[in-house]
Amino acid sequence: MIRNLKKQFFSFPRTFRILAFSTFIDRLGGGIIFPFLSLYVAQKFNVGMTEIGLIFGVWSASSLVGSMIGGALADKFGRKSVIILGLISSAASAILMGLATHISTFYILALVAGIFSEVGHPASQAMVADLLDTEQRAEGYGIIRVVANLSMAIGPVIGGALAGYSYLLLFIIDAVASSITALIFLFAIPETKPEKPEHEPSQSILQTLAGYALVLRDRVFIAFIFATMVILFVYTQMYSTLSVFLNRFHGVTAQEFGWMMSMNAAMVVLFQFAITRRVKGQQPLLMMVLASALYGIGFVLYGFVQTQVFFFVGMAIITIGEMVHMPVAQALAAFFAPEDMRARYMAVYGLGWAIPNIFAPLLAGLVMDRFDPRWVWIFAGLLSVAAVLSFMLLYLRTRHRFTNYIAVQE
Repeated sequence: MIRNLKKQFFSFPRTFRILAFSTFIDRLGGGIIFPFLSLYVAQKFNVGMTEIGLIFGVWSASSLVGSMIGGALADKFGRKSVIILGLISSAASAILMGLATHISTFYILALVAGIFSEVGHPASQAMVADLLDTEQRAEGYGIIRVVANLSMAIGPVIGGALAGYSYLLLFIIDAVASSITALIFLFAIPETKPEKPEHEPSQSILQTLAGYALVLRDRVFIAFIFATMVILFVYTQMYSTLSVFLNRFHGVTAQEFGWMMSMNAAMVVLFQFAITRRVKGQQPLLMMVLASALYGIGFVLYGFVQTQVFFFVGMAIITIGEMVHMPVAQALAAFFAPEDMRARYMAVYGLGWAIPNIFAPLLAGLVMDRFDPRWVWIFAGLLSVAAVLSFMLLYLRTRHRFTNYIAVQE
C-alpha cells in the first residue's frame, strides 16, 4: 500500500508535491493548537460555551472578509504573494493570542487572526487547480487532505501532551510552522496564476472585487453553496462544541480527545486515496448526499451513547463522510470556476464554510448552556436530513450539467 501511495504521489507535478509538503508543515502547527482552542479559552478565561461560540463566530466572520479579499487579490496579483502574507500574519497572530491575558483582548485578536488566517486560503486552493488538469483535481485535493490529516494525526497527540504543561508553547509552535511554510513558498514555489492574453485589458482591484457579482449570478453554484452550508452547520461542531461537550458531560480529557482527532486523521491518511478513487466518476451531488447521511449518523450518535468506544465509533462514521465530502466538494467548486476567476470562486466556496463557522458554535453553545446538551446532536441529525434533501433536489434539477465532469473523471 505504501508503495502504491508513493507511486501515486510522485505521478503529480513537482510543484504540487512541494505545495503538499508545505501544507503538511502549516497544518501540523494548526493541529497542535486548534483542537484545544475551545478548552484553552474555557479554562484560561473561565467562560461558558456561549461565549466560546461567540469567539468562534467573531473569528469566522472576520475570516469571511479575509477570504473574499484574498480571493480577489489572488486573481489580480497572483497566488504566491497572498499566501505568504497570510502565513506571516497568522504567525504573528498566534503568538499574540497565546500572550493574551483578558477575554476582551482575545476577542480583538480573534478578529484579526480570522482575517489573516483565511486571506491565503482561496489562493492555495486555486493554486491546486492551476497546477492540475481536471481529471487529476479530485485526487489532488484528496492528496492535500491526506497530508493535512497526516499532520492532524500527529498534531493533536503532541498538543494534548503539551497542553497540560503550557498552552503558550502550542501557540509558539503554530507560529513557527507558519513561518517555515512562508519560507518554502518564498523560495521553492513559483507563481501559478494563468497568464492573461495580451489583448485582454487588465482589471483594477475594484473591478476584480466587482467580479464577485458574476460568481453570485451562477445559480447552480450558489445553490450548491447553500446546500453545503447546511451540512457544514453540522460538521463544524467537531472542532468547536464536541470537545467541550465530551469533557463537561462525559469527563473526556484533552489528551483523550486528541486521540479521537488523531484517529480521524489517521483514517484519512490510510483510506482517502482509496475512497477518492472509488467515488471518482460518480455523480458528485449524489456523493454529497452520501456524505451528509454519514455525518448525520455519526453526530446523532453522540446524543445517545455514554461510553468511550462509541465516541470513537461516531468519529469513524463522521470521518468516512469527510473522505467522501471534502475532495468532491473542492473539485466541484473548481469545476464551476472560469480559469480567470478561480480564486474568487474558491473564496465564495469558503463562504459556505465561514457562515456556519460564524453561527454554528454560537447556536450550539446557547443550546448546550440552556437546555439538555443532547439536543445539539438531535438538531445536527435534522440538519443532516435537510442537507440530504437539498443535494438530492439539486441533483434532480441539474444532473445534465455534470456529464462532462463525470466523463473526464472516468
